[in-house]
Amino acid sequence: MVRSSLILAALVVSGALSAFADVASANAAFRAGEYDLALQEIAGEKSADAHALRARAILAKVMCSGREPDLASLKDALAAAEGALKLEAGHGEGRLQKAIALSLLTRPMSLSEANKSGYGLKAKALAEGVLADDPENHYALGFLAVWHVEVHRRGGALGAAVMGASLKTARKYYAEAVRLAPEDAGLRWQWARALAGYDAKKYHAEIVAELEAALAIDPQTDLDRVMQERAAVLLEVVETQKPRETEKTAQEML
Repeated sequence: MVRSSLILAALVVSGALSAFADVASANAAFRAGEYDLALQEIAGEKSADAHALRARAILAKVMCSGREPDLASLKDALAAAEGALKLEAGHGEGRLQKAIALSLLTRPMSLSEANKSGYGLKAKALAEGVLADDPENHYALGFLAVWHVEVHRRGGALGAAVMGASLKTARKYYAEAVRLAPEDAGLRWQWARALAGYDAKKYHAEIVAELEAALAIDPQTDLDRVMQERAAVLLEVVETQKPRETEKTAQEML
């Protein structure tokens, strides 16, 4: 079964680091890609911010491992995000990290299993809630842009209609996200990856342009660097392989 995901996980995982002033040392470790150290730094912290950062560090570690996400880590991240929301029901980062964790849990599922779980719609609702509170949150915008593309890829036109997914809406979200954050490498990488997984032939020129844009950005975190490395790999595949091979490669990447 082709591996797949309903979201742009790494994009939101690399979210607003400045929001966690009370866990500055853990933030510094996160930026350097030292995720175990970041988790150690906040081991005793019980604030909503700390729970959300714990979820983000776990998910970043999963994303950078080079392996398929393991179920135990995803459940730990989900529990941490839910911990943030128990303390602050409207916590933006907590909602985004919960959306990522839920979406990654659908990755090994068949389409029917994913639909039955309800995780995709829950993830969408969480991101839409963040956007309703903060219309300029480009992480939520990027998340939703890729969500709409990947629902189309997995479910086809019928599945997209059932789930309320729209390619027009995806483009609207992405255009706004890029307007707000043109120098976010993860944003551009995830959009290119989603298009490449969906229809590599139709969107070839756009995919190449977005991957090249991602590679031209100065990375701000170690996670950005990892995403750029993946952009370089996919760009080579796009430029040297047939569309079907490109689609397969993109669908297997995080």
